[in-house]
Amino acid sequence: MAEIGDNTQGAEASAAVDAYNARKRSVGFRSFLLLVLVAAVLVVLRSPILGFDLVLGGACGLGNMWLVMRNNERLLDGRRSRGVYGLVNVVRILGIGIVPVFSAVTGPWWSLGIALAGFFTPLALYSIALRQEYSTG
Repeated sequence: MAEIGDNTQGAEASAAVDAYNARKRSVGFRSFLLLVLVAAVLVVLRSPILGFDLVLGGACGLGNMWLVMRNNERLLDGRRSRGVYGLVNVVRILGIGIVPVFSAVTGPWWSLGIALAGFFTPLALYSIALRQEYSTG
């Protein structure tokens, strides 16, 4: 018969999952706001296509971030095998990662850099938020 112990570990895990979910939402919202504001500036100062490239890259970056997190969650919960995990990651990289590359076709060659900046913005903001959370304890 299993002993009944205190459930503080369960409470700590639940609090960590709640913080994780809150961080996902806040980073998604802040990424969206930042990218839309910078895209609006690009539209006014340079070209509507560059603003579109930034927003497209950011949308792909948000989708990529959330799909990576979801795939990792399923692997950790035991609902996904390692083989399927790897296959899903390859399909995700090929499917979402290629979209910003098309921006180079629609505009100047350096618009690819703008799309990739949008793509990596959510990941950079997530890492900053996580570092702040760890440093504040």
